[in-house]
Amino acid sequence: MTTANICSALWLVFAAVWLIAMLQTKRTQETKPFGSRLLYGTPVAVASYLMFTNHLPFAWTRIHLLPRTTALDAVALFLTAAGISFAVWARFYIGKNWSSAVTIKVGHELIRTGPYAWVRHPIYSGLLVALAGTGLARDKFSALPAFAFFWLGFWVKSRMEERFMFKAFGQQYVEYRQSTGSLIPKPRF
Repeated sequence: MTTANICSALWLVFAAVWLIAMLQTKRTQETKPFGSRLLYGTPVAVASYLMFTNHLPFAWTRIHLLPRTTALDAVALFLTAAGISFAVWARFYIGKNWSSAVTIKVGHELIRTGPYAWVRHPIYSGLLVALAGTGLARDKFSALPAFAFFWLGFWVKSRMEERFMFKAFGQQYVEYRQSTGSLIPKPRF
């Protein structure tokens, strides 16, 4: 089994966990209009196609970037597994407050512990680390624009979520923003 196949299997496990966890969330109190989902969903859809398909029509997308080595394969697997694990931990940590869309849940709580003590959007942080690993495993030029599109989609969605969180939690959220990074932990001195 190749490193890319193992990474694909890890993503399938991630998808199964995510689908099961979706069944346990609070009722939605407020959500962004469906059209706003296109602002972050479109880059993520393009990125997913670029990252995971083997049938891109342009030869340049299949250019290999790095020579295959055991060390590179180990790094790719580690990043994919660690990133997915971190995202799953964050998903279970946020619990019933989670939603696939930008929403405020009934009885929404501001989570500031666990992975949320390091970054405000640890699910996206974990996914980006995992995607970097998968990009290394797939070793195709298309992984570079794919990663950029994933980052763009997560950045847009996180900005929308930040506005909702400020609306729901006010000064408490401002203080949380000052103590944590968005996708990368803030240095603490």
